[in-house]
Amino acid sequence: MKKPLPAVVQAAVLGAALLLTGTVAAQAQGAKPGDAVAGEKKASTCAGCHNIAGYQASFPEIYKVPKIAGQSGSYIVAALTGYKTGERRHPTMRAVATVLSEQDMADLAAYYEQLGKKGDNAVMPAVVAPPVEVAALLAKANCSSCHGANFTAPIANYPKLAGQHADYLYVSLKAYQTANNPLVGRNNQIMMGMARPYTHAELKAMARYLSQLPTELKTVALSRFR
Repeated sequence: MKKPLPAVVQAAVLGAALLLTGTVAAQAQGAKPGDAVAGEKKASTCAGCHNIAGYQASFPEIYKVPKIAGQSGSYIVAALTGYKTGERRHPTMRAVATVLSEQDMADLAAYYEQLGKKGDNAVMPAVVAPPVEVAALLAKANCSSCHGANFTAPIANYPKLAGQHADYLYVSLKAYQTANNPLVGRNNQIMMGMARPYTHAELKAMARYLSQLPTELKTVALSRFR
């Protein structure tokens, strides 16, 4: 008889199934596969933050906006959908996402997913093992079960974490700990359960390590391709 999966893995599998169900449902409503060429034409609003190296947001605190070139397209769609529905609370991103159709999201996701791959055939450096205490923190929530080997090969609609800005990762993780705030927070039940047991110092330690990992994520200036 096989041993039952650990609770954290069961939760991740369930979450992946639910996310995939949602994606299938969205496609059934009429969204076609994303078109990267169409996405580039729709990306002017996104480019004002995500295509400027070192650009910083100032709400709810100062942090670098995330690198999204090279990010998983399915995650980009899931994130934009979360801002549109209010699962992710952030006034600026809510305003941006509200006006996007499902097709717009699919096109933007296709564009940014392939943008990180243009003109870059370099072999990524070897992964450095985390300090013992950080390894224990990552194992506590079994982070790699959803975000993949070396945090670059996520399942379903989860993001790549390797190489993402540490301050953005920290703010994002804190958002899953935030409740009863109409402007800040994220309501994904799986991530809320994973993030809430950690102290802020522990979240910072994990974010710092993840940000130092070899990555496919980039911030790409649009002028390079125009």
